Amino acid sequence: MILFDTDVQELKYKVLREVVRLERMGKLADGYYDIPRTIIPGPKATMRCCIYRERAIVEERVRAAMGDGDTQGIVSVIDSACDECPVQRFSVTDACRGCLAHKCHAACPFDAISYDKHKAVIDPEKCKECGRCMKACPYHAIIEHQRPCVAGCAAKAISIDDQKKAMIDYDRCTSCGTCVAQCPFGAMVDKSFILDVVHLLNEARVNPDVHVYAVLAPAIVTQFSYAKIGQVVAGIRKLGFYRSVEAALGADVVAQKEAQELAEKGFLTSSCCPSFVRYVEVNHPDLVPFISHNVSPMVEAALLIKQSDPGAKVVFIGPCISKKMEIQLPKTQGAIDSVLTFEELQALFDGMDVQVDQLEEDPIDDASCFGRAFARSGGVTQAVRSVVEDEGLDLVLNPEICNGAESYKIALLKASKGKLGKNFIEGMSCVDGCVGGAGCLTHGLRSVAKVDTFSKEASHQHVAESVADAENTFSAEENAGS
Repeated sequence: MILFDTDVQELKYKVLREVVRLERMGKLADGYYDIPRTIIPGPKATMRCCIYRERAIVEERVRAAMGDGDTQGIVSVIDSACDECPVQRFSVTDACRGCLAHKCHAACPFDAISYDKHKAVIDPEKCKECGRCMKACPYHAIIEHQRPCVAGCAAKAISIDDQKKAMIDYDRCTSCGTCVAQCPFGAMVDKSFILDVVHLLNEARVNPDVHVYAVLAPAIVTQFSYAKIGQVVAGIRKLGFYRSVEAALGADVVAQKEAQELAEKGFLTSSCCPSFVRYVEVNHPDLVPFISHNVSPMVEAALLIKQSDPGAKVVFIGPCISKKMEIQLPKTQGAIDSVLTFEELQALFDGMDVQVDQLEEDPIDDASCFGRAFARSGGVTQAVRSVVEDEGLDLVLNPEICNGAESYKIALLKASKGKLGKNFIEGMSCVDGCVGGAGCLTHGLRSVAKVDTFSKEASHQHVAESVADAENTFSAEENAGS
């Protein structure tokens, strides 16, 4: 049984599944316009005011699922779905006592507050949403209704336009996907590359020289609760992937390089979270030289694969929407050919009729316990510390572990002013780390515990061991193929 956190996620899944199903049958080009009717059969609406509006919104989701290229960024707004949130940011509650001091009126520089039967009233036409009235009221009778997408965006990339619709400033957006997960009405949507993956797998089926590899984020162990991790790996192979490799192996490589770079520079921030890196670049350009120069674990794993199999195609599968942004950056060296989230992988399984829980398990054991721990907050620091100790580096690690974007905003501000007092910032945009990613099927308190258990099951208990084994394995494969 598939579990989703919200009905919005389930709707997204249904759209993706239908896109894959029609593509598999060769009917997508002519049949995609039927998907809204398939998902919203009617005659009565179940989510909105009428089935016609529901279908119009699903139509926009179909476009995103097919990788529509019209949007500027990875995340976009479905305007027709964005109108249910409160349009007036500040309002007066029944707690207003109609006092004589009128401090709220005195605090408002726009004359937006008047009185009706001694109760304060806010004129939405005059209100500029400065919030001074709320702070001035001695009874806390004025409250703020901040939209979930705005409240959840640490990058302050979302604002409200004249039509009261959300709008994204792509110069500030970090593609973290928090707004996608936060919007209760499903008005925020991320572009999917699922059809690109289907096409890669189709190419591999007709051409045995084409090998499509899956690089699996360690957070995968927290998902697909109806099956074992070995069955999920087997399901990926049944889809047509040549082989699965742990992104945690790339994390081991990153841990080695970051420990050495930190020892050289004396101060460093992590580079594995692309949303964190983007936030630093936009908001603290003075700290850019201190971002680790290493590529992310995803890219490191892919580079190992393409070193041994130069014609390989590599798909990253993980919890992260911002990886879709990262693979388009020049610094990724074209190592990753496409990205799937866990949500999209589930849709791919079902659209291709792969019954994961019926399969025999496939083994996967590429990385160390420390590489796998990258999936949770504190894992990067733990791995770097392990390398410092194993290699005897001349370094006393004094980290600032930032659990979520609101946490690293504070740490980076202090660092920019020279007041942090730490020498390593581990930055993760999602609370709890990658296990809290917007592309997850489910989130929960047990996710971190599952990653820790998965980490302990790794056969390699030291970073250097897994890196050495991987280099030997991939070198042997390269020699065998040459």
